[in-house]
Amino acid sequence: MKKIGILGGVGWASTVDYYRAIAKGSGAFFAAQGAVSPLPVPPMTIESVTQSHTRSLRGTPGDEASWAAFDAVFRDAMLTLESAGCDFALMASNTPHTRLHSIRQGVTIPIINILDEAAKATAATGATAALVLGTTVTMQASNYAEALASQGVAANNQLATSEIAEMQAMIDEDFYSGGSDHARERFLTFCRRHAAPDTAILLACTELPLAFPDHLDDVSFQAEGFLFVNPSAAHVAAALKLALSDGKPA
Repeated sequence: MKKIGILGGVGWASTVDYYRAIAKGSGAFFAAQGAVSPLPVPPMTIESVTQSHTRSLRGTPGDEASWAAFDAVFRDAMLTLESAGCDFALMASNTPHTRLHSIRQGVTIPIINILDEAAKATAATGATAALVLGTTVTMQASNYAEALASQGVAANNQLATSEIAEMQAMIDEDFYSGGSDHARERFLTFCRRHAAPDTAILLACTELPLAFPDHLDDVSFQAEGFLFVNPSAAHVAAALKLALSDGKPA
């Protein structure tokens, strides 16, 4: 097995879920091969950054220089994972992937891009349009739209600045410390207002899947009359595929 590096902390609840999902997925893989308990889990190192700090370092869209300090925090964390002997890495957050082109500078280990995995997963559902819901940075950037377009899916993001701010507040207030029934209903109310028919809804903040605890490991699923795509689950699936590519425990 290859060693996985997880850049976490943005936020902690989704970082926990990444570890759980990787361990559970690996166990299922080896159980299917006839392995017995304790089932093998890939070696992992987690480097956790501080979200309150990285939030304060967010730059201005279109101003590359304003993101230098933000990028540096994530780049340093990636270099720490590289020094720890990780074979590849994941950022357990959608937001910094808008800056991946800069963060990966000087990092030699592969970094699996959640945007690419989510776009492939969306296309696999047959959807031709997607509503991307996540943090302010994610929803204002063009990265998801570009990744989706490469798979023949149009990003359907026509939300006003106030609506994007509402989604960010929802993530901070209701999802940062884990999901709840209240968080789920608040999120579904938002979806009912903004999701067009036949549009896939991307849970493009790693906390948002917590609204659907029965579907945390499903790459796509139907719920409450909507088609959801879970980028986190697609991300984990890609990591497991790479980590377990030799089919043998470490």
